[in-house]
Amino acid sequence: MEDDAPVIYGLEFQARALTPQTAETDAIRFLVGTQSLKYDNQVHVIDFDDENNIINKTVLLHQAGEIWHISASPADRGVLATCYSQAADSKVVTCAAVWRMPAELEPGSQESPEDAASPAHALELLCLLEPAARGSTACVAWEPAGDGKRVVSLADSHILLWDLEGSSSQATLASSASLEGKGQLKFTTGRWSPHHNCSQVATANDTAIRGWDTRTMSQIYCIESAHGQLVRDLDFNPNKQYYLASCGDDCKVKFWDTRNVAEPVKTLEEHSHWVWNVRYNHSHDQLVLTGSSDSRVILSNMVSISSEPFGHLVDDDDLSDQEERRLEEKSQEPPQDSVIATYEEHEDSVYAVDWSSADPWLFASLSYDGRLVINRVPRALKYHILL
Repeated sequence: MEDDAPVIYGLEFQARALTPQTAETDAIRFLVGTQSLKYDNQVHVIDFDDENNIINKTVLLHQAGEIWHISASPADRGVLATCYSQAADSKVVTCAAVWRMPAELEPGSQESPEDAASPAHALELLCLLEPAARGSTACVAWEPAGDGKRVVSLADSHILLWDLEGSSSQATLASSASLEGKGQLKFTTGRWSPHHNCSQVATANDTAIRGWDTRTMSQIYCIESAHGQLVRDLDFNPNKQYYLASCGDDCKVKFWDTRNVAEPVKTLEEHSHWVWNVRYNHSHDQLVLTGSSDSRVILSNMVSISSEPFGHLVDDDDLSDQEERRLEEKSQEPPQDSVIATYEEHEDSVYAVDWSSADPWLFASLSYDGRLVINRVPRALKYHILL
């Protein structure tokens, strides 16, 4: 059981932004952005050594401001985007920019941690995603299967599609759309679907979830009152093209089929406070992670609405009569959804959870006090899914 023990890393600043390094599929690597009003903010590059159960870190300076959101390029390991707050004309706005890590600190190079805070290790600004007078940027989403040249940013009530040119050193606004309606409408989050040739983006504003076609920038579906309170996060099922998960301040996690949005397919009510994050496992979509301000991380097994509700499908020719009978009996039982594990290593609100892009059985969670915890899917479940 020793291997299932969590590994904990403490940042010296508060933090709420976490992402796996999406383009890195060999090393287990996460990026964490800090929130400090007093000192220069940082991006911590966290390398997890799976064999020895230890964390190696590299610290990069992010002098632009407090980091509210961070996302990594799906194609270039050295490129990332942040949303950060800046004071301008006596008010605070959240800007977005694309950065490059210093070449000597890109994956594979060995640096001593003592050198990591020196000014030489600041992030290099590639370009700003500046919407002309379009307000504060809530998040930046990269085209999932792309070459790292297209991103969507959500600024107040505007959804903006950018083309990154050259080596991401220039951003051109390709198209945009706006929320229509009464009052001050603001996007809170968005997610780019890996399906439909990457032509769909889902966004959340207040209690509503909307789908957009990036080719025409028109709305394709709308779930008006998806949650009783603010929707905090969204994620697409990587294996079922119409399935979408959402979570919010009503303490619920809901699963939707975007072809019929009248009712959620399933609702989870395991958290006792706002749910900030929901994430599908990239390989085994029955595994769903959620993080909440009740300071808990919950791993659920949503097998009934997964792409393999009855486990791996086996060729009949390979089975003996006895095995065939056993499988038939099993397939008549409806699959049971359940909470696999509740992780309670955090003492503050958990603002971010995410799966590793290199190891499907490993995930990280981040609480506001700067505690990053790396956990694994319980070994018994891992073998149950695989065998």
